[in-house]
Amino acid sequence: MGRTRILIVEDEPNIIESLSYILRRADFDVAIAANGLEALERLRGTKFSAIILDVMMPGMSGFDVLRQVRADQNLSGLPVIVLTAKGQSRDRQTASEAGATEFITKPFSNADIIACLRQVTGTG
Repeated sequence: MGRTRILIVEDEPNIIESLSYILRRADFDVAIAANGLEALERLRGTKFSAIILDVMMPGMSGFDVLRQVRADQNLSGLPVIVLTAKGQSRDRQTASEAGATEFITKPFSNADIIACLRQVTGTG
């Protein structure tokens, strides 16, 4: 059986590097998309077990990406963890209404990210 494949959708290089490192050490297979359009292209071309999705990105927000994922019959059941520096209750409500599986605020705990991914993918 192959490793669990995770798509990280994030525009901040330091966060991409950090998440990639901790996820690979936890034996996840990691792919990166630097913006919403790239994420949607990757999602339509490759099967993923979950998405870690930043909210604030240039061009298309993470909320917009999430809405498109939920509207796509082939992707609608994919677990999406919204990761954002915007932790206000309004943002949590927007994420929930758009269909987020989980919501984690930055700065994040490595252990929390791993535990959350294991839970939503059923690998832990």
